[in-house]
Order: sequence, then C-alpha cells, then structure tokens
Amino acid sequence: MPGTWAHNEKVPGTFTLRKIMTMFRGTWPALVTPFTDENTVNIAVVRDLVEYLLSKQVDGFYVCGRTGQGLSMSVAERQLIAETVMTQVRERVPVVVHVGSMSIQDALILTRHAAQIGASGISSIIPPYYAEMPQIVGYFQAVANAAPHLPFFPYLFGFPKVVELMQSLLVTLPNVMGTKYTGPDMYEFQQVVNLRQENWYIFSGMDEQCLFARMSGATGSIGSTMNFMPRAYRNIHACFEQGKLAEAMEWQQKANKVTETLQTYRFMSGMIEVMRLLGFDCGSLRLPDFPLSAEDREKLRGDLQTIAFDQLT
Repeated sequence: MPGTWAHNEKVPGTFTLRKIMTMFRGTWPALVTPFTDENTVNIAVVRDLVEYLLSKQVDGFYVCGRTGQGLSMSVAERQLIAETVMTQVRERVPVVVHVGSMSIQDALILTRHAAQIGASGISSIIPPYYAEMPQIVGYFQAVANAAPHLPFFPYLFGFPKVVELMQSLLVTLPNVMGTKYTGPDMYEFQQVVNLRQENWYIFSGMDEQCLFARMSGATGSIGSTMNFMPRAYRNIHACFEQGKLAEAMEWQQKANKVTETLQTYRFMSGMIEVMRLLGFDCGSLRLPDFPLSAEDREKLRGDLQTIAFDQLT
C-alpha cells in the first residue's frame, strides 16, 4: 500500500511522509562532475558549484548521473562526490544519488553508502544491453531492497515498456516513490503520473519539455542545463504554479534556444565550456566524451552572446 513503509528520522536515509511531500519538487540540477588536469575529481570546484547553485535557489541535486559521468567513475570516486555534495549542502536541500552501474555489486555498495551518508533518495538507470522485463525488475528490486527505507526513483530512458515496468515495481517495492522520466512522449509520461495518486513524485528529465511535463503532472525537473540556467527553470516552475502559462512558455523557449545551440556542437562538451564561461573550470570530460576544439569553443561563446544566455543563469 502506498505510504505504509516505515520511516524513522533517527535512522540515516529515512524520512517522514510529511517531509517527503516537500522534498521532491522544483528545479534540480543533474550536477556536473568537475575534473582536474590530472583527471581526478576536483573537489574544490564541486563545493563551489554546489554553493553557487544553492545561491540560485535550486530545490535539490541529482548527483553522479549521466551528466555527472557516474558510469565513467570508480565506486570510490562516486562515493567521494556524494559525500562532498552532502557535506556542502548541509541539509539545505535534498540530494538524490544515482547508484546505477553495470556491476550490481557496485550498485549495491553505492546504494548502502547513499543511505549511510543521509541522502534523500537513490536513483538508477536501466543497465545497458538488458531489455527483458524480468531482468530489469530483478535489478531494480536488488537496488531498492539494499536501502529499503530510502525513496527510490528508477531512471526511465529509452525503455519501450515504461508503464508495465513501473506497475511491476510498485507491486513489490514500497520505497518506489516516483521516477525520473527522460523522453518526449507526454502521453506515456502522463500514464506514469497516473499510476498513483499519493506519495508519487515524477521528475521530468528532458529539459526541453519542462513546462509540458509540469502540465502533465510532473512535480519537478532534473536536468543538465539546470547547472547553468537555474533561473530559467525556476521561473518556469514558478510561473506554472501561478497560472502564468504564457510567461512560463517564454522562459521555456528562451532556455530551449540555448539547448538547441549546444546540440549543434556536442552537448556534453558544450556544457563544459558553458560552465567555464560561468567561472567553473570543470576540466575535460572522460572518454569516450572529448572536449570541443578551440575554434568551436570560440564559436559557441559567440552564439551564446547572440541569444542573451546571461539572462537565464
């Protein structure tokens, strides 16, 4: 039954339902992971970036996902980032840790670690190469059961049976509290929203669809571009909640122009350059990603100036 699983705030990684109702909403950057010139995690920049985004009044953080290059890092590096973010945040906003891995043992280690450090929730991708429902359900069950008192948000991206999958998980896993859904299909998105009426928190993972997802029942958004356009997305959410849909659409269209510009290059590589423009040297992406050429960096900077990017940060 929804909302019947145990909560005890004296136990790390557990929360009352009343607290949960206020946690999983609004604008959540899928946090970029900065690296040093030696290709190690740049803890100093992680701290600075978290503090900067908190000053922009973001509502939470999603760490070590695709944007954070979680699958390109070791377990120890991912634990270090999660610990650093938790320490810097100091309970000012919730933090969801992405624990997904091709290695189930690594995923379980990361899940237990997230609970130990007091994360607000965990999330996981569907492991690549696996497409059969029993395989995916079994994987998610193992992850969720490794921290049974911690809200679990499966990350749904590119799977053809999303609604069936979520129905299967809801039957067996009481700590499934929602999902991060990345995709343009708002009909399917709304089907996921309608799977439960209470204690159900659906994040849109496709930044370009933030407003449309809110109109379809999303409670929040998790995305890459919220690292450098938090103002735009905070205004989208605020305008929607105030019934100012035309103004919300204006902010969405402005943000989408920036996203479209980045997509004409390589999105992840372009994002690192944008962070550098804001004063955050995130180093180089880990392979198989790679940086923009010097020529493309200059061209991107010029393109951003023509679309008034600085008004969205």
